[in-house]
Amino acid sequence: MKRVLFVIDSLNSGGAEKSLISLLTLFDYSKYKVDLLLFSKQGLYLPLLPKQVRLLEVPDSVKSYEEGIRKLIADRKFKTLFNKMMLYIAHRQNIQRKRKHHAQINWRWMADRIAKLDTTYDAAIAYSQGIPTYFVAEKVHAAKKFCWINTDYRAAQYDKKFDAPFYARFQNIVAVSDVNKEVFTAEMPEAAGKTKVVYDIVSTAMISAMALQKGGFEHDCDGTRILTIGRLVESKGYDLAIEACIRLKEKGYRFVWYIIGEGPLKEELERSIKSNGLNEHMKLLGTFHNPYTFLKQSDIYVQPSRFEGFGLAIAEARCLQKPVVATNFPVVHNQIKDRWNGLIVQMSGEALYEGIRELIDDPGLRDSIIQHLKIEDVGTENEIHKVYELIESNIDGAETQP
Repeated sequence: MKRVLFVIDSLNSGGAEKSLISLLTLFDYSKYKVDLLLFSKQGLYLPLLPKQVRLLEVPDSVKSYEEGIRKLIADRKFKTLFNKMMLYIAHRQNIQRKRKHHAQINWRWMADRIAKLDTTYDAAIAYSQGIPTYFVAEKVHAAKKFCWINTDYRAAQYDKKFDAPFYARFQNIVAVSDVNKEVFTAEMPEAAGKTKVVYDIVSTAMISAMALQKGGFEHDCDGTRILTIGRLVESKGYDLAIEACIRLKEKGYRFVWYIIGEGPLKEELERSIKSNGLNEHMKLLGTFHNPYTFLKQSDIYVQPSRFEGFGLAIAEARCLQKPVVATNFPVVHNQIKDRWNGLIVQMSGEALYEGIRELIDDPGLRDSIIQHLKIEDVGTENEIHKVYELIESNIDGAETQP
């Protein structure tokens, strides 16, 4: 039985986290013994982790970076204290923030204080870019190493020179869409030959079953229910959603726009919703283990993102035959054919408003999109066989030891 390690920051809400849970739910535990390392042993999806997966303890050397200054002094962890102070300074230097992604700044000052894992694995998988990738490259002993790219690498603004030596140590790099691969290999051409596409796992059967469970909206909506799912971060385009919401209200449409997600922009969004008089029209719901009951009860799904790696929530909306309005980020074309199974609009609040307005006003277009969605095969469960192929493959040419 092969030993496989997955590494990801946490199991908080997010597309990569949800995709990993879906993958692990389908995994063949008669052939593989699976460990999971989280740098934060918590998260929305933690209760959904299959019982066959062994959740590793967060290494003490990682935990120490979460400790306060007084605790570090009391424990005489002076080198960690120094690194933590330098990390604090680095994040506040404009020149550092412009040159490097925050994960790269973190690793620069954390790496030498983080211990290597004792266990040797047959395969180690970094399931997102940034810290998990750096950790698997330098701190894990494994016969084979693979890493996932599940964001728009160019838009995320990673420093390519910093990343290149890390990616050189992986046998394969996995992009979660064709466009995702094109963007990454254009930025990192030396990795083009070993970069493959494995789509995020979307289980139509699981989503449909969970959508029928108890839950969902607690109150009736006198009008159209609009839903957006995603972390409350700038890349998700919630400012554009608020602009569209303002226009819908001005034009007298009856609707409520619900948002499922948490993140650093929550307070800012709450202030914007209040200051624009949208309290009755835009609701921040928080996060849920099962968002599919809400999705099933919605009329329109909206994705106002500036960029995505794949767009997992769009795939989930398609599974439940919900008309989608999405902004024109590059990877959206992997899933949506404009006016066939959804609407693709320009990246502005006005364009979002026009797309939503058209779906509300034109029941013929809405019904046509729903009929096309009913005949689509959205499920990507078979992608797990590509993961097995990676684990079982015989690949030479990349450094695998820390």
